[in-house]
Amino acid sequence: MNRSDHPHFNPWLALVVVCFGQFMVVLDATIVNVALPAIQRDLGFSDSSLAWVVNAYTLFFGGFLLLGGRAADLLGRRSLFLAGVVVFSLASLANGLATSETQLIVGRAIQGLGGAMLSPAALSVITTSFAEGAERTKALSIWAGVAAGGGAVGLLLGGFLVESLSWEWIFFVNVPVGVAIVFAALKWVPNSVQEGALRHFDIAGAITVTGGLIALVYAIVEASNWGWGAPKTLGVAAGGLALLAAFIAIERRSPAPLVRLELFKLRSLATGNGVFLVVAGGLFAMFFFASLYLQNILGYSPLTTGLAFLPVTFGIAIGATLAEKLIPRVGLRPVLLSGMMVAAAGLGVLAATTKVGGHYPGVVGGLLPMSIGMGATFVSLTLVATTNVEERDAGLASGIFNTSQQIGGALGLAVLSSIANSKTTSFLGGIVGRPTVLDKQEALVSGFQTAFIVAAGLVAAGTILAALLLRRSDVARIESGEVSGAVAV
Repeated sequence: MNRSDHPHFNPWLALVVVCFGQFMVVLDATIVNVALPAIQRDLGFSDSSLAWVVNAYTLFFGGFLLLGGRAADLLGRRSLFLAGVVVFSLASLANGLATSETQLIVGRAIQGLGGAMLSPAALSVITTSFAEGAERTKALSIWAGVAAGGGAVGLLLGGFLVESLSWEWIFFVNVPVGVAIVFAALKWVPNSVQEGALRHFDIAGAITVTGGLIALVYAIVEASNWGWGAPKTLGVAAGGLALLAAFIAIERRSPAPLVRLELFKLRSLATGNGVFLVVAGGLFAMFFFASLYLQNILGYSPLTTGLAFLPVTFGIAIGATLAEKLIPRVGLRPVLLSGMMVAAAGLGVLAATTKVGGHYPGVVGGLLPMSIGMGATFVSLTLVATTNVEERDAGLASGIFNTSQQIGGALGLAVLSSIANSKTTSFLGGIVGRPTVLDKQEALVSGFQTAFIVAAGLVAAGTILAALLLRRSDVARIESGEVSGAVAV
């Protein structure tokens, strides 16, 4: 951005505005979790379809994230930021007014699209407003802190709103915030664009990858009802894979692809994203099942559930801090592998303590180590996925990594929710006569336990992949201190 065009431009005011936008997006990713039981009761979601409240948002966010980043550069960062805020806010209003499953799922998808426009545009404003070095590192650290804080506030605010008002207010709250952000952005955020870039939008790529993922997730979620080997399941899954294959073909021929496939020739980038895709599936699904367990089995209120998740926020911060301090001393690979093993162990403890007559100390005994391992894993994998990348590809590498997180989380939740639903259905099918309330709770818990065990297995599989594929030479620049851990966090 040419600052001479904006003589009164204050980058720190622009940072505040875009951080509020990102805060709204991150807050929404967690605020929904504590409202899931209330949404299920009011709108009649089945146990399997409830996952779409989360996945519709995640898939559209991840699927259009890279397109949003390119559109921000070409159309103007402020223009796309404002468009994203407007779409996100209007979809939030529609979600609060939803009276059926379909309305809410469609609204959540549009919300995800708004987030995919807003988030990369906001990050582009920061990287073009601050000179590389100490200023930008400080700005990005503030950005990362806002993201972490949004997750914690979302859990507490979600619980408060659901308990004090109703679940609809977790969406309504975005509307006045969005209006305030629009007026502030018009005043304090400049509309910079990338000069001389090829004005081509890979819309076909964004549509095929998003459509393919939606079809694949739909097949996985419905497999518990249709049967894993049923023609309908296999047909929908095949359609999804065909769309993903079309996406790869499009990327190879596009003059300005969403993803330059040759980047994956970098072993560090390919390994970092591949491992995160697997690990995210196990770690992010935990919030979904733990929230249902705390409210539907232990009888916690929404607000108490939000408070119960606070150790996760502290644990992630502890793990991230430890990773930053230990990587220069002992190396990245030991920190990464240890973090994933601790996270897998925490999920294993969570599975063992998930019972009808369970208690919160047992839940914390799993949540705390899981979150500490989660924090160390995130920092380590972020560094792995962005090292050895040329400066001109740094933004793309970060976008690919964020997309891997969203897609991995969506696919993982689809697999685990389908497996948990199958286990619950099987448990109820083995009961003679009409199931009692206790029988139904036992059935749900058996599904939750299975989900936590499979989640631990996914994280353990990621550990094995990292140990086999990641070489010391791949992370040499990180261990030599050439890559800043503060930016990665």
